[in-house]
Amino acid sequence: MFQILRKKVLNPTVTLMEIDAPYIAKKAEPGQFIILRVDENGERIPLTIADYDREKGTITIIFQIVGATTEKLNHLEEGDCLHDFVGPLGVPSHLEGLKKVAVIGGGVGCAIAYPTAKKLHELGAEVHSVVGFRNKDLVILEEEFKAVSSKFVMMTDDGSYGAKGLVTNALQELIDSGEQYDEVIAIGPLVMMKFVCKLTKGYGIKTVVSMNPIMIDGTGMCGGCRLTVGGETKFACVDGPDFDGHLVDFDEAMERSTMYKGFERRRYEETCNLFQKEVQ
Repeated sequence: MFQILRKKVLNPTVTLMEIDAPYIAKKAEPGQFIILRVDENGERIPLTIADYDREKGTITIIFQIVGATTEKLNHLEEGDCLHDFVGPLGVPSHLEGLKKVAVIGGGVGCAIAYPTAKKLHELGAEVHSVVGFRNKDLVILEEEFKAVSSKFVMMTDDGSYGAKGLVTNALQELIDSGEQYDEVIAIGPLVMMKFVCKLTKGYGIKTVVSMNPIMIDGTGMCGGCRLTVGGETKFACVDGPDFDGHLVDFDEAMERSTMYKGFERRRYEETCNLFQKEVQ
């Protein structure tokens, strides 16, 4: 059993948990993920490793409450245990040798972008971080990003915090000012990553994206996380989750990502109703 050592609410829909998992912490690297089950009868869900501490033997996960399982997970408290916590899975991000990188994070995708920025900083690279949120209330990991970034730009859609606009607006300004990057790493909503790649392709800047679609078994057998990359079928759980963003078919990925939204919403509402009855 994997004990929850720390729980912190980052915003109304996003929660951080630090899990006692020494064997996973020993091998974890940025870009990798775990698959967990809340209880014996629970579904398997993938969550990217948001941080790790090899000395303490802990793995940090950050999740958004969007479905039944994340709702159940959010009802657990410090001292409670997860039934399954498997990993690290996926191919670690290739960060060695990079000298100057722009890390672009959008929404809860910043939880995945942060460990990448942190690792690059540890490797001695110059890191420029651009993060974007819909509004001030949804901001997460601001101080963490600032600690590992030579430049940090905060964007909000409504202008309630930082500068008003999209992450692509900030990236365009950095490029226009003369900044030259070995690589851009974009992690966030599919539509955000699509337009970051559209921008960087025009300048010939290599761009890596983290694709985190539906994953079930984490071994490439179920096909739930298949993508088209450079005209070939790839599986995010074993071939990724990092891919060359200029080769990803984002339109196909976005269409597939909406397939289960109706079911996800119904299961979420059923779970919420169940917890309300238990409280009553």
